[in-house]
Amino acid sequence: MTQSESQRRLSAIMVADVVGYSRMMGEDEMGTVDRLNKLFRTCVQPHISNHHGRIVKLLGDGLLAEFARAVEAVQSAMAIQDSVAAVNLEHDEPVQLRIGINLGDIIARGKDIFGDGVNVAARLEALAAPGSICISDAVKSAVGNRVPVGYAYMGQQSVKNIADPVNVYEVTTGHTTTPGNPVRVQSDLPSIAVL
Repeated sequence: MTQSESQRRLSAIMVADVVGYSRMMGEDEMGTVDRLNKLFRTCVQPHISNHHGRIVKLLGDGLLAEFARAVEAVQSAMAIQDSVAAVNLEHDEPVQLRIGINLGDIIARGKDIFGDGVNVAARLEALAAPGSICISDAVKSAVGNRVPVGYAYMGQQSVKNIADPVNVYEVTTGHTTTPGNPVRVQSDLPSIAVL
């Protein structure tokens, strides 16, 4: 790559993925394709555009998008998850997305983007629970209190092919947690406490 062909810049990167895509395709290929096309057209693309983002590419069951600002990426992700949840009320089987957002250095070449910033966003998406949004520490710092959400600290995560561990947060609507105060997850499984 020469300097004229590529450009480095700081961007907020969103990676989204449909949960259970392979199973859905195995059960009903045409119905799944039609439903997901409609979902992306009505629930995803408009919210990315409305928050000044651009879809870099569709990945079959997901997408890669770029935003100039982390605030707009988080607002877009929240709007997408809300829209998808509303559409799910009309269906017996819900479609859920996992979304990961990172703020990092990227290499732009043509319409595509590359680099660790993109790779971290993809790893954050994989860590997200169905219907949730995971963000990096860099995104949390950039967004701060500009968006009315909380952040559940998920700990320092070692992710595939990334040298340094990443502090990961789940975007919530409740109480904000910090690295010294990790989120408590309730479980129906029995537990033992030793004093």
